[in-house]
Amino acid sequence: MSTSHLSYLHTAQNVLKQIEATQTDAIAQASDMCAETIAEGGLVYLFGSGHSRMAVEEMFPRYGSFPGFFPIVELAVTYHNQVVGCNGQRQALFLENIPGYAEVILRNFSFGAHDCMIVFSNSGTNILPIEIAMEAKARNLPVIAVSSLAHSRSSTSKHTSGKRLFEIADLTIDNCNPPGDAVVDIPNLAYPVGPTSSIGTLSIVNAIKCRVAELLTERGQPPVVLTGAHFIGPEESAKQIERAYDDYKARVHGS
Repeated sequence: MSTSHLSYLHTAQNVLKQIEATQTDAIAQASDMCAETIAEGGLVYLFGSGHSRMAVEEMFPRYGSFPGFFPIVELAVTYHNQVVGCNGQRQALFLENIPGYAEVILRNFSFGAHDCMIVFSNSGTNILPIEIAMEAKARNLPVIAVSSLAHSRSSTSKHTSGKRLFEIADLTIDNCNPPGDAVVDIPNLAYPVGPTSSIGTLSIVNAIKCRVAELLTERGQPPVVLTGAHFIGPEESAKQIERAYDDYKARVHGS
């Protein structure tokens, strides 16, 4: 019997174990930064291109999340379902490595004194996430990176500075993903399959989310959590969703 599926599950579990063993301090530091930002009325901006957009949307908005995080999802570099034709994958891959694109994106936003930025990029080598981090720092935003250090350190930056994302960020959380982002070798198949970067990164996102909620509550500023009907019934859930969206609108309009 084939064991490729078990191999993937075991490797995915090992990624999470490595994160717990090596990244809890960094996750705690990132949580402190985010809680401070939100408590002071600022916004935690989130950026990821390619499949890293999943981490952005995992943070907010979805059940079990709360306002204070601002997702930046640029469709031109995240809209993957077409694959070919208009809005195809080739265009997205091309745009991820166009110098100056990040500055154009961030010109659409006004940043406040208490804001910070989280940039997600598994490789940490593409121009767009690197320049998002650079542009954020130029605007005096502290920058948190979530990246695979093993992959990034074994790769060459595509940016003219030669720097990778972790070399720019003020704080980096390692998603503990192995180089190449595919972990299962199949007999007679030339290349490995089964990426684990999303599992590691999304786990980090939710760990931060939980700690930030705890810190805000301890400060007497409990967040307005998007809560499903399973917990509070459909009528109250609908009201809570509206309260959360109103809270988000007030934070964004006040930025």
